[in-house]
Parts: sequence; C-alpha cells; structure tokens
Amino acid sequence: MTKDTRQTMRRTPYLPRPVTVESVVVENDARDLKTLRLKFERPEHASDFRYRCGQFAILSVPGEGECPIGIASSPLDGDFIEFTVKKYPNGAVSSALHRLSAGDRLGVRGPYGNFFPLEEMKGKNLVIVGGGFAFTTLRSTIRYLLLPENRPSFGTVTVIYGARTPGELLYKDELRSWRERGDVVMHVTVDKGDAGWTGREGFVPTVLGEVAPDATDAYALVCGPPVMLKFTIPVLKKLGFPDDRILTSVERKMTCGIGKCGRCNIGPRYVCKHGPIFSYAELTGLPEEVF
Repeated sequence: MTKDTRQTMRRTPYLPRPVTVESVVVENDARDLKTLRLKFERPEHASDFRYRCGQFAILSVPGEGECPIGIASSPLDGDFIEFTVKKYPNGAVSSALHRLSAGDRLGVRGPYGNFFPLEEMKGKNLVIVGGGFAFTTLRSTIRYLLLPENRPSFGTVTVIYGARTPGELLYKDELRSWRERGDVVMHVTVDKGDAGWTGREGFVPTVLGEVAPDATDAYALVCGPPVMLKFTIPVLKKLGFPDDRILTSVERKMTCGIGKCGRCNIGPRYVCKHGPIFSYAELTGLPEEVF
C-alpha cells in the first residue's frame, strides 16, 4: 500500500476503522441493552475520530452488516468510545453486536451528523429530558457538562429521565453518582415501580410538568420514543421554552449515514446530513410529521 493510499484511507469517513471491544456491560433486566466500550486499534484512527455530543457513528460487523448508533460516551472521556445497543428480535446487526465480548473486533465509521450546540448554551440553564434507551446521547452530554473544566460554564442543569420499569433504567451507577452531586438536579422516574422501587412513579411528560423547571434563559434537550416526544414538547412550550430552544434528536430515522439511500429524508432535509439534532422550530417547518 502506497503512502498516498494510506492517507486517503485515513481521510475517508466512509471506510470502517477497526476497533476492539474492551468491555461489555448489560444495562437492563431484559438483557437487550448492552454498552460496548471500544478502542481503536490504530492511534491515527483514534485521533481522526473527533466527535461532539449528539453525533452518531456506524458500527459494522463483518458478515452481518452495519447500523447507525448514537455515541454514548463523552468526547473528553479518554481513549475509548461507547455505544449502548438495543437488540431487536429480527435485527441481524444488533444481534451480532450483542454476541460480541471483550477482545472481539468490529468496524466503526464516522462521526456523522451535527451536534448539540453547547458553545451557544454557555451561561444558560439546561433542562435535559430523556426516556428509554434514547437517553444514550443525553448521557454523553451530561458526562461532558459535569466535567470539572466544563461545569462552571453552564447554569443550572436539570435532568429528567424515565423508563418503563426500574429494571429498564440505563447507567444505574452513574444515575446514583449524579444524584449525589450538588451541581445537578436529578429527577428519575419509572412508569410503574416494583416492590423494591422507592423513587418517583409517573410518565416523563407528567413529571416534567410537576417539577416545572424554569424556562428563563434556558435550553431543553429532549430525546426519547416518539410518543414521549409528542407529549413532552407541549409541556415544554407551556413552561415557556421557545421553539428554537427545544432541541431533539431524530436519530431513529437514519440508515446509511451519508445521505445516499434517501431513507432518512424529512421533506427536503436529510437527518444524517442536516441532523440528527433539530430544534422544534426547524421540525415544525418541515412537511412530514416527525413525532
């Protein structure tokens, strides 16, 4: 391989870069959500993979295919990247990803898409609302915000996160550590608790209305299943959040990641190229119903 070929491969974002699985964490009782910690095999690939909170990448398993997944780690976490993968009953790639264990190899290409404009949010209050396993990119953002070098740049950080049951909550150790901090307001809820659950019960939009975070000089970052978004956006608007300060991810509509297959289009926009992060003001101007 010539030097020019190596440089071209290094610059091309469409070629998977080899990574090795460092660890696998089962996140929920149903065991259909796993967090993969990956490490690039070549230092130059790691240095090229510079991402921001809210972006996604394509994971590829040889012989099975590839799929787009939001990045769950923070850009400042270190020399690894993390993805929380949902296993689907008929999903060949997600099933293959769930069969991986430490030491296995796969490919990553990206990062793709836009990101949460955190630079614009400096000095502002942030309300982070998440539901289900769509919490992954919000987890990336929270980890970034709470770093000692970043936390002073932002105002009050309020997190409202919910799942169907206690066993479906992601990142339980991190949720516990965040609750113990004095610089973030945490509201964790489940639709229905079990015998051991002593926390809050209630749907995310309901809890959002109950805790009623102040919309003054604030942004809302929202990720969750469509039904949650459908009922959460009106609550945020009622609280006074303007449409251009309600930001959400439409990551679920992506397929190829590079704007070639056309499956992620919403009217004239491509989620993988113009998103996946959109303000509610942008979404209301598009012809297709997103939620």
